[in-house]
Amino acid sequence: MSLSQEIKKNKPFLITGPCSAESEEQVLQTGEYLKSHGICDLFRAGVWKPRTRPNSFEGVGVKALPWLQKLQNNTGLKVCVEVAKAKHVEESLKAGIDALWIGARTTVSPFAVQEIAESLRGVDIPVLIKNPVNPELALWEGAFERMQAVGINDLSAIHRGFSSYTPNIYRNTPRWEIAIEFKRLNPEIPLIIDPSHICGKRELLALVSQKAMDLDMDGLMLETHPEPEKALSDPQQQLKPADLKLLLDGLLVRKAEISDPIFENKLGELREKIDRLDEDLIQLLASRMKIIEEIGKYKKQNNITILQVKRWNEILNLRTSAGNSVGLSEEFIFKILELIHQESIRTQHSIMG
Repeated sequence: MSLSQEIKKNKPFLITGPCSAESEEQVLQTGEYLKSHGICDLFRAGVWKPRTRPNSFEGVGVKALPWLQKLQNNTGLKVCVEVAKAKHVEESLKAGIDALWIGARTTVSPFAVQEIAESLRGVDIPVLIKNPVNPELALWEGAFERMQAVGINDLSAIHRGFSSYTPNIYRNTPRWEIAIEFKRLNPEIPLIIDPSHICGKRELLALVSQKAMDLDMDGLMLETHPEPEKALSDPQQQLKPADLKLLLDGLLVRKAEISDPIFENKLGELREKIDRLDEDLIQLLASRMKIIEEIGKYKKQNNITILQVKRWNEILNLRTSAGNSVGLSEEFIFKILELIHQESIRTQHSIMG
């Protein structure tokens, strides 16, 4: 059975281990605890660490590979490491590593992904690919296409969130809509969620892990360390193995479907109501766009600009206030209005010629 098939079969699939392999003792201690408590399907450890600043801890390199081999022999656990170039692939294959993952900083570069793909031509090994640091779905999918082109078909995806310049509670903004769209377009590829890198701090891990399960994702990638406060990389997002077990024990794994005629009938009734409302929404939007076309023609006749900032601000203020009064969040209303406004501008621009 391929790794991707195993992930689909054993939901939630658990990829756990330290952010970085720091010593033989740390790797073995962590792996043996995870194995004995049944909370690891694939052991992860960073060997080469792509860091933002050059003086940060960048992993111990090939020195760590024998530690992972010893863990394989002692526990029977399969192990995976991150690779960022052909040399990493070569060393990993030589050491008998079971699976490779491509990190977000590498996925963002087609040249780097292609180099890794070429080094894997003719090799039968599972590859997991993290989303790129920027929220570009096509770039993420392109990495899979490059792997498939050289014959790598045992592929899985890891969603670790996206970099953001705006302050928020997450280290990397989840942008769940992108993960959901990836899952919709690629139903055959398992999708693992990486709460450690999304959150950046352990206090949020349980919340994001549960949301991943509620969204029917295939598994979790969580970092653990015997002494997180002493970790050489990302100490704030790592859990002690015992705390990781508590988190996993507390997860509610919901069913994707149920064979209950009463439930199906009730759900069907509610979905029919949604379908009718969606039809009404589409008709209303079409009517609105007809008026936008009239406005565009009128502006053209009178040589008036498309964008009217004062009017746009009025719409935002009035509609968000109206939305709040009926229990709709300001963010939700803003996103809808923004999309409508963009389409209105596109329509008027077309009329302006």
